[in-house]
Amino acid sequence: MAFRAVAAVRPVVVADLPAAALSADSLRASAAVLAEAADACLLGDHGGARVQFPPSYRARLLTDLGVAVWAGINCRDRNRVALEGEIAACADAGVTGLHCVTGDHPALGHRADAPGVFDLDSLDVVALARSRGPLVSVAHAPAAPPADRRLSRLDAKIDAGADVVFVDHCGGLEPLADAVAALRDTGFGGTVLGCVPVVTSAASAAVVASFAGPRLPAGYLEGIMEAVDPRVSGVRAGAELAERMLALPGVDGINLSGGARPGHELAAAGATAEIARRILGVHPRAALS
Repeated sequence: MAFRAVAAVRPVVVADLPAAALSADSLRASAAVLAEAADACLLGDHGGARVQFPPSYRARLLTDLGVAVWAGINCRDRNRVALEGEIAACADAGVTGLHCVTGDHPALGHRADAPGVFDLDSLDVVALARSRGPLVSVAHAPAAPPADRRLSRLDAKIDAGADVVFVDHCGGLEPLADAVAALRDTGFGGTVLGCVPVVTSAASAAVVASFAGPRLPAGYLEGIMEAVDPRVSGVRAGAELAERMLALPGVDGINLSGGARPGHELAAAGATAEIARRILGVHPRAALS
């Protein structure tokens, strides 16, 4: 696969795609900004909305435009039959990867009235996705309780067929280095991505703090928000943190992780693209073809 071939010769960048829920125009506009800067756009859960376009529809909108898509698949909203259909449709759309997660509780979104399904979990979805063609990725949260069981859970996901591991925010460089070393010690030879928080405004700081606050590098948010120009400071901080992560043994690439408040999606995409260009400017791009 082209993505893996590129990862063998230089670091890769997967960027979260900020877009308004239920807006094809917003998806296209943000993707147009990010597509030429990052190696793939991650279509995950909208930070504040539970009602949104299905993963396969979003994927098709963007792959038809030539965008490399990493589609998120969660178990909260669909049973196993619907998940099988979504996975098949995403593969048919030509996605680069499928990011398989259990999904958070409905109470964390704006539709707490909707019960979660959770017919399957991330392990089951990996098993469904592994033979469909795209790369299969999973999340590893080494700092989340119960921390002593996280690596064994990750091993099970890898055994089920995961090719790529996104190591979640876990407190900074040293915890990330320890987590990656422990993962590599298991013999995992796939692609490992470290998560870099993208913070360039008070709005984006609030979004990132909502899902990763205590697991961010110490002083990261404060240093950006206390600067004269948080955007300039945030882009610089994100690029510098990414370079330091890429210097760690076993780290193959970066996930630029963030989100946007309503109305700020395009600005967030622009800042994310600028960080990606800085990272890949240091590491000349090889084509994903």
